Amino acid sequence: MKQGFSRFLESDPERLHFAAHSHHPWPDVSFEAHAQAWIDASQKMDDKWDHVFGTVVPETKERIAGVIGLNRSDTLTFAPNTHEFVERIFSCLDPPVRVLSTDSEFHSFARQSRRWEEAGLAIVDRVPAEPFDSFTDRFTLEARSGAHDLIFISQVFFNSGFVVSGLDRIVSSVSEEKTFIVIDGYHAFMARPVNIGAIQERAFYLAGGYKYAMAGEGVCFLHVPDGFGARPVNTGWYAGFGQLETAVSELVPFADDGSRFGGGTFDPSGVYRMRAVLEWLESEGVTAHSVAQHVGSLQQHFLENAPTPGVLTPPAGMERGNFLTFETEDAEGLYHRLHERKVITDYRGNRLRIGFGIYHDADDVDELIERLPW
Repeated sequence: MKQGFSRFLESDPERLHFAAHSHHPWPDVSFEAHAQAWIDASQKMDDKWDHVFGTVVPETKERIAGVIGLNRSDTLTFAPNTHEFVERIFSCLDPPVRVLSTDSEFHSFARQSRRWEEAGLAIVDRVPAEPFDSFTDRFTLEARSGAHDLIFISQVFFNSGFVVSGLDRIVSSVSEEKTFIVIDGYHAFMARPVNIGAIQERAFYLAGGYKYAMAGEGVCFLHVPDGFGARPVNTGWYAGFGQLETAVSELVPFADDGSRFGGGTFDPSGVYRMRAVLEWLESEGVTAHSVAQHVGSLQQHFLENAPTPGVLTPPAGMERGNFLTFETEDAEGLYHRLHERKVITDYRGNRLRIGFGIYHDADDVDELIERLPW
């Protein structure tokens, strides 16, 4: 698959990029797709939106729906980032909102939820991710209590790669039918097999293109279950796009499908890129399952042949996402020493993260091991 990333990889041949969990390289097909968005804008001008919403968006939704196991694609909508979706979902609920989450959510939700607390808009219960082996049971117990208006949980934790097992069980355990359940699937989408078919009528699901979907910034999506959030307070004109030409009503109109969580005008080039990447992967016979298998073999090769820089978290034998996390007192120092050797990784606190992707092969891992500064 490396040949499909020639523009990124050849831009700096000496660089070893092992941060697929962060800024994933974009396949070459995304370059042509990005250019096509510009060409369509120049040729169609105002009429480009008919093409975007009539062809590009529906085709991309169909491919996403197939990847995550949805029965239909009209429950999906796009936004430039997942934070928009978090704010829009929250706006459907009356404060103070009782929130159940974890201590390992990505900065976007972690920061926002703390600010809600400061402003008196939310009361947040955070279940510790560790110990990992009891997490699902502990979180399920809290979810079953019926004490929360909003439940927000990552499918794969960004700061460890720990995979939450039993999502179906967690969702089905929620006793209060009106509770909003949101799954952050960013570190799972196109990194490992995902099928939310069994819970699609009950849970929101959000992810995007910046990481393993390889489509870059500005293209995130949300699956909206029927019956939840009919009229978000935080709204944009795309949420009522189908009603623009109809008579004005007393109430602000909303679409019946997932687009009711749409926002305002956005740059559609990211959707072009995501469509092209998903089409390319399908043409190459690459699935989320095969990506996970390939990455898993590379991770194992590294673990069997490289000296350890710290404590593997979660430990060997547990499911993990597409990066390895090592707890070490010198995570920042190791990151900088690797960077000096043109090896790109990243760190979060005392955790060094090394990510793998389909643009890697065993030779890349061997070269990585040769350049290790420990």
